[in-house]
Amino acid sequence: MGDPLHTVMVERLGCRWPIIQTAMGWVAEPSLVIGSSNAGAFGFLGAAVMTPDEARTKLLEVRRGTDRPFGVNFHSFQPGADKIVDLIVENKDQVRAVSFGRGPDAKMIGRFRDAGILCVPTVGAVKHAQKMVQLGVDMVNVQGGEGGGHTGSVPTTVLLPQVLDAVKVPVIASGGMADGRGLAAALAYGAVGIAMGTRFLLTKESPVPDAAKAEYLKASTDGIVVTTKLDGIPQRMVRSKAMDRIEKSGPFGMWLRAFESGSQMKKQTGASWLDMLKSARGMTSHGAMPLKQAIMAANMPMMIQKAVVHGDVEHGVMATGVVGGRIDDIPTCQVLVDRIVAEAHERLAALAALGSAAPVHAA
Repeated sequence: MGDPLHTVMVERLGCRWPIIQTAMGWVAEPSLVIGSSNAGAFGFLGAAVMTPDEARTKLLEVRRGTDRPFGVNFHSFQPGADKIVDLIVENKDQVRAVSFGRGPDAKMIGRFRDAGILCVPTVGAVKHAQKMVQLGVDMVNVQGGEGGGHTGSVPTTVLLPQVLDAVKVPVIASGGMADGRGLAAALAYGAVGIAMGTRFLLTKESPVPDAAKAEYLKASTDGIVVTTKLDGIPQRMVRSKAMDRIEKSGPFGMWLRAFESGSQMKKQTGASWLDMLKSARGMTSHGAMPLKQAIMAANMPMMIQKAVVHGDVEHGVMATGVVGGRIDDIPTCQVLVDRIVAEAHERLAALAALGSAAPVHAA
């Protein structure tokens, strides 16, 4: 019998194990993509918060660090998106997949398909999965409400089977995944693999500063909350002093944070205010998002950057999945992936043994 972990996801993405390292902004940097890919998982570079020049430099850095296939995440409404798409296609010999939330239309998806690059969007609702399949994507990553950052209200255990029943493409499970038990459970549902963000954030190869990692490790499940005060959309975060201040603020405070973050992003990316407004309007057109929310959502990465790049946990925010409340170590990517694979094999073997045991007949 073949290895139950050798799924269609492994075959199509070219990784060794059915485990994806998700494209967290400011976190899915070359060091993490290299570490996860070399460990046998499939890493995504988080280019959605990069300029085209930054994306080119970091993509080449990944290529120098691993000969394994990897993916790139982007938003079709971000400044310079067309150049990033060109860059992805130029590197089609090693960039095996792209990921996105709201994003490409059928024409752009067709361009990726013509280049042999798989489209693997992340969705949080059945209707979004169906829409992506209609546009021609190859697989969908289903993120249940347990996931970090922007999240829905439907748990993975409910949303995953709903999507599996609704679409005919391979489905990947995320939201609440951190170990081999989760991988075995996802496969039992019918998924072809799992995707993890928070668990890979807390690895040695993750570029997140030690001060921020320490705050993540201290967070209990009770200390992880969902808020709408950051940009008007539910987001799951670690409760912190900054989060407490934000929770107490009113509408004016939300706009002020949006303006401050927008000024920082403008300085960092070189984008004009017009470019940023177009980016925000692009978000409204892909999700019926009010402009006020879109402007704040477009600038949200700057608030996350304070914590996960600069280590300023006093003034930054830290996105996390609920599963962060039970993570208590920071292994290397290799140790993590090996552990997940061993646990998954153990659980699947135990289930198979139960199924093959001789039935007990009453006397």
